[in-house]
Amino acid sequence: MKALRNYLDKIKPNFEEGGKLHWLHSTYDAFETFLFVPNITSRSGVHIHDARDSKRTMIIVVIALIPALLVGMYNVGLQHYMAIGQQASIWDMFLFGLLAMLPQLVVSYVVGLGIEFAIAQARKEEVAEGFLVSGILIPMILPVDTPLWMIAVATAFSVIFAKEVFGGTGYNVFNVALITRAFLFFSYPSKMSGDQVWVRTSDTFGVGGGNVVDSYSGATPLGQLATSEAANFSEFTFQGITGQSLSISDMFFGFIPGSMGEVSTFAIILGAILLIATGVGSWKTMLSVFLGGAVAIVITNLFAQNALMDMPMHYHFLLGGFAFGAVFMATDPVTSSRTEKGKWIYGFFIGLLAVAIRVFNPGYPEGMMLAILFMNAFAPLIDFYVVDANIKRRLKRVATAKTANE
Repeated sequence: MKALRNYLDKIKPNFEEGGKLHWLHSTYDAFETFLFVPNITSRSGVHIHDARDSKRTMIIVVIALIPALLVGMYNVGLQHYMAIGQQASIWDMFLFGLLAMLPQLVVSYVVGLGIEFAIAQARKEEVAEGFLVSGILIPMILPVDTPLWMIAVATAFSVIFAKEVFGGTGYNVFNVALITRAFLFFSYPSKMSGDQVWVRTSDTFGVGGGNVVDSYSGATPLGQLATSEAANFSEFTFQGITGQSLSISDMFFGFIPGSMGEVSTFAIILGAILLIATGVGSWKTMLSVFLGGAVAIVITNLFAQNALMDMPMHYHFLLGGFAFGAVFMATDPVTSSRTEKGKWIYGFFIGLLAVAIRVFNPGYPEGMMLAILFMNAFAPLIDFYVVDANIKRRLKRVATAKTANE
């Protein structure tokens, strides 16, 4: 590491003002601060100094995402081999998922970071590190068969219009990764919903012998329930793509059709533990999302008119993007509420709305994306009223004390 540090110090003058590569200063600074904690401190004003900067915070989130990513890769291969009716080793399943994920990950980072680097150079600013997380989240919340050109277009749209037009990292109102998914959902609905978008059956990579199937049932469990004609939940059975019944353990560990990041609640819990232990993710926001969802589920269960309204609470929490959204999306420090009381209100309404959208809109049984984006818009308002109420309460306390002394 010392040799690398010496090399960076040696070439640094080339990127400073007056150097032959000064126009690439933002790019050099991004790589330097990614590798080493900056040794520059503030010289005026009052600041809190911490060894962990925003890049390190983002890296912790990326590490927390790894369990869900690894399980998701394995599940992509598992669903593929089940669909084509072939036996395969765990390694073959994981390799298939890795090769399916890798191009999407590369496109997401190349397009997103490319735009961020270009804008930073044009503005002569530091390269923001927020896309370190957004870049990995985007392919994790999309169907595995999403065309690469769509990912590129949607990523460019979200980075430019949901982030940079607001001023970049720290100023965006909406979650960038969710805007990417929303853009694709409303622009190319046939590629984002239906039975066949969640399972890659064509063996593009030749890992499984090149077999392809023409028809199969790859609908997510929530999609199955939304289209079911069952009068109540007890009459319904979740089925895998081969027609076998799905167990609670299948749903908990992530062996069901779905996007790569959201299928394994177990892996998401591991990530949540890391985020909470390091203080990067707010446990208040996470818990309040589940509390809001629980309230909505209890109410819909009481007045159930169909199987979707009658679905028990634990199924709601295990299926779809509920857990993933609560842990990795709702806790985004930029787009969520920042006051302590505001986090409870913000998360509660996300859970409430997510279940309401699922239950009352059968055409879109996954409501977490819309619920979070909707509450992103209200997060500043929630914080304003929390702070305003606190100020009024303090002023009233001071006035009461003053009156008592008189």
